[in-house]
Amino acid sequence: MLKIGLTGGIASGKSLAAARLRELGAVLIDADALAREVVEAGTPGLAKVVEAFSAAVLTPDGRLDRPRLGALVFGNPERLAVLNGIIHPLVRERAAALVAAAPAGAVVVQDIPLLVETGQGQNFHLVIVVDAPDDVRVRRMAEHRKMSVEEAHARMAAQASREARLAAADVVLDNSGTPEALRDAIDALWAGRLAPFALNLEGHRIAPRTEGPVLAPADPTWAAQAGRLIGRLRAAVAQDVLAVDHIGSTAVPGLDAKDVIDLQLSVRDLDAADRIAPLLAGAGFPRWPGIISDNPKPSHPDPADWGKRLHGNADPGRPANLHIRVAGSPGWRYALCFRDWLRADAGARADYVAEKKRVAGLHDVDKSTAGYAADKEGWFTDYAWPRMEAWVQRTGWQPPSHADDVGTTGAERPADTASDKPAATGAHAGATGAKRPADTGIGPGTAQS
Repeated sequence: MLKIGLTGGIASGKSLAAARLRELGAVLIDADALAREVVEAGTPGLAKVVEAFSAAVLTPDGRLDRPRLGALVFGNPERLAVLNGIIHPLVRERAAALVAAAPAGAVVVQDIPLLVETGQGQNFHLVIVVDAPDDVRVRRMAEHRKMSVEEAHARMAAQASREARLAAADVVLDNSGTPEALRDAIDALWAGRLAPFALNLEGHRIAPRTEGPVLAPADPTWAAQAGRLIGRLRAAVAQDVLAVDHIGSTAVPGLDAKDVIDLQLSVRDLDAADRIAPLLAGAGFPRWPGIISDNPKPSHPDPADWGKRLHGNADPGRPANLHIRVAGSPGWRYALCFRDWLRADAGARADYVAEKKRVAGLHDVDKSTAGYAADKEGWFTDYAWPRMEAWVQRTGWQPPSHADDVGTTGAERPADTASDKPAATGAHAGATGAKRPADTGIGPGTAQS
C-alpha cells in the first residue's frame, strides 16, 4: 500500500484536502479523531491523563473537559510534553492497527497536524503539505473560528513554522485560492502521481521512464529531496545498512543534470543487498532486474570486483536510482570520489557539463537514456579516471572509514579504498552532494544524471 502523510498548519485547508482524497478512494486516518478516541470515557488513555493532571480535567459525567485541559497545557511546554507523551503513543498504536487493516494496494492517507513536529515524515512514501500564506490563515481563523488576530498568531506560533513544513514536503498543495482550485490540484495529483505510485508499489514496478537525456538546470532543492529519500530508506531498512549517500550529478551543487536523484546504499556484502531487497521494494524502491555490476575501471579490471545491485523508485513524480554497493569495493569508492572531485574542481565540472551536452545532443530523440549512458563511458574511463586519481594523490582524499571493517564482493579490498583518516566532507551516511560514476552505461533503462 501507498502511505501518505498529510499535514498543514492551522487554517491551511488540510481538512478539505483530506476529504477530497477520501472521495477519490483513499483510506483516511484522522489523527485528531484518534486523539479524541483514545481518551474517551473509560479508556486507559483517559485514566493516564487524569493521573497526570488530576480529576479537575473531567466533566461531571466523567468525560475529558477539553477546554480545561487545553488551558492547562497551552503555553506551558512542560505540561504539553506530558500530555503528548500520553496521547501520541496511543494514537500511533491505533493508527498502525488501521493501516494494517487497510486492503492491499490501498492509498492510505494519515491526516496528522503535528507530523513535522513529531518527526514522522520518514514513515511515509510521501508527505503532502497543504500550504497557505500566514495572512490568509489569520483571516480564515478570524472569519470561521472567531479568533482575534493575536489568538490566531499565538496558535500559529505553537505549531511548526511554515518553513519547517515546506522543508518536509514532497508535495505542496497551494491553498491560497478557492476550494475548487485546491480540489482540482488534488485531482491532478491523484491521477498523475498517487494512483500510479500505488499500482507500481503493488506490482513491485519501477515507475516508467520514457524520456531521453534531458539536462535540467541545477536545482538547489535536489539535496533536500535526496535527504528525505535517505531518511525513508534508513527507517525502512535499519539492519544491514552501513550508510546511505547522495551521489550523482544532483549531489554536486551548481551542476546541470538529468532530474534523477542517485543514492548509494553501503552494505557489508551482496548477500545483505539481496536480503533487504523486499524491504526496499516496500519502501518504494523495487529492484532493477538484470543489473548486477558496474563497468570496470583500469585499476581494477576484474568484473568480479564491481558487483552491485540497482533499485529504482516506484514514484512517477520523483525518478531516483538506488545503487547498492559493498563498502570498500572499487565501485563504492569511485562513486564517492567522483562526487567529491567534481565538488572541489570547477574545471572538472565544466568539462563534465560539456561532455553531457555533447552526448545528449547525439541522443536528443531517444526515448531512454541507455545510449546516452553508454556513450559517456569512454569519458569516464579515459578522461575522468586519470584526472580524478591525480586529484586524490594531491589532496589525500579518503573514503569513509567504515570500509575498514568490511570486505568486498568476492575479492580482496583494494588497498586504497579504506583508511583511518576522516572521509571527505559529506561522504558518509546521509550526506547530500555528488555524481554517479562507475555505473555508467550498465544497462538499458538505467537513468544517468
